[in-house]
Amino acid sequence: MMSLPSSWPDPRIFSAPILLILIGFSFVGADGAKRNVGEAPKSPSCNNSFESVKVKSWVGGAEGKTLVGMNAEFGALLPSQAEKAIRLPAVFANPSNCCSSSSSKLAGFILLSIRGECDFMQKAKVAQSGGAAALVVINDNEDLSEMVCSNSDTALNISIPVIMISKSGGEALNKSMGDGQKVELLLYAPKRPVVDFSVAFLWMMVVGTILCASCWSQLTAPQQADERYNELSPKKSSKAETPNNDSENEVLNISAMGAIFFIITASAFLVLLYFFMSSWFVWVLIILFCIGGVEGMHACIVSLVLRKGRNCGHKTVNLPCFGEVSIFSLVVLLFCVAFAIFWVTTRKASYSWVGQDVLGICLIITVLQMAQLPNIKVATILLCCAFFYDIFWVFISQVIFNDSVMVSVARGDNSGGESIPMLLRVPRIFDPWGGYDMIGFGDIIFPGLLLSFSFRYDKANKKGILNGYFLWLMIGYGFGLIFTYVGLYLMDGHGQPALLYLVPCTLGLVFILGFVRGELTHLWSYTMEEEPAASSREHSVHA
Repeated sequence: MMSLPSSWPDPRIFSAPILLILIGFSFVGADGAKRNVGEAPKSPSCNNSFESVKVKSWVGGAEGKTLVGMNAEFGALLPSQAEKAIRLPAVFANPSNCCSSSSSKLAGFILLSIRGECDFMQKAKVAQSGGAAALVVINDNEDLSEMVCSNSDTALNISIPVIMISKSGGEALNKSMGDGQKVELLLYAPKRPVVDFSVAFLWMMVVGTILCASCWSQLTAPQQADERYNELSPKKSSKAETPNNDSENEVLNISAMGAIFFIITASAFLVLLYFFMSSWFVWVLIILFCIGGVEGMHACIVSLVLRKGRNCGHKTVNLPCFGEVSIFSLVVLLFCVAFAIFWVTTRKASYSWVGQDVLGICLIITVLQMAQLPNIKVATILLCCAFFYDIFWVFISQVIFNDSVMVSVARGDNSGGESIPMLLRVPRIFDPWGGYDMIGFGDIIFPGLLLSFSFRYDKANKKGILNGYFLWLMIGYGFGLIFTYVGLYLMDGHGQPALLYLVPCTLGLVFILGFVRGELTHLWSYTMEEEPAASSREHSVHA
């Protein structure tokens, strides 16, 4: 067995700044969801919902890139299946803005037009009068703007589909046509499934993570817990060790002031991300995520293996700066580092979500072992602050910043194509639009701290499964996640503050059960010294 010299600080203390950054992100959503409908005049011929459109292309007979567009509030609706759509050649309007009658032959063609100089309804009228089968407007930037009806044309009947594509997509088509190649397009608008099985898988993964983290001390056996963080640290000789080393079994005991300070700091960091989001900033988050993920993965693997094979940690090697180190622990560390490097290099591959989730789950389990709530009083302060934090930055921040700060950060706006790693995500396998269902670390860790407390409380007070709190809180958390995804569906896929649903289903349930059982006062003022494991030294964390 190896332990830290008493003069050395606990290595987990150095992880606090990393964890502060990583776990403060709280968001549930699905990327690529349906877009907002803007305020515009309504009429029977001007009431389409704004939905994404697929634009399949063929260049010179060979299938090319599939672009993503958005339909207008007016015009004909596109079929939902590619088999029911018609593949037609494309032609550019002449003049290119399509504000006046085109000199190009339009009958039987899909007309391409640049944006500008006249409204969208005027372009549609010109295209339709020329006999075009559809109109594709090329935007002047990478966003897809909502093409709404003008005030004077709400009664006009446009019978052809009108869609918009991004600037880069239009430039690619223009280049192909400029090279003299025939470009054909096929337009259709596939529907998203009402329920994607990825949500169920993500639900099981999140609930299973909290269950494992709460029961981790039982899964790894109490006598092995002291080796979770010390295998790579300089150690004393076995003769110098004492059975009750003070550096063992340390936890970061969250205080009331620490809970408030954490939420304030997390808010400040979120605003910093919103205003200064860039590719290099995301790279900083990726590096911090990898450091935390490697530490968590190392701790999980070592503690699980040593539970069955205690002799694995006996063989050691002397390393500069580290002294005598367990060979097994060193091999596990190298494996974890290689795993994180592999994920970083393949983070944009279709399978990269697996590596991100593995690192994230290990990090979450380690955090819930390292940080603990002492009682319901601190839990109430932390979760209530997190409750309003989540609601404010998802919904109310739109009033101040003209954008949802949390959703904007989650989308990775201005990040140069990089995405933030503080999420568990699962691909939407049965969704024709692809994308991912995702949940932020904060939506797992904040309630997870309360569930871990309930598990320790039940164990310390010798409560059974039914008359305890842990089982009912696990059920409450599971239902809270279900309510979250129902809200996500009802809000057409717009990001949801998951803690809006999770806090009432967990913290609220504790208060109800505690009141009914007459144990609320004990839960409120409960102290860690009442637990059997109270001999371990605790730190009060204020950050």
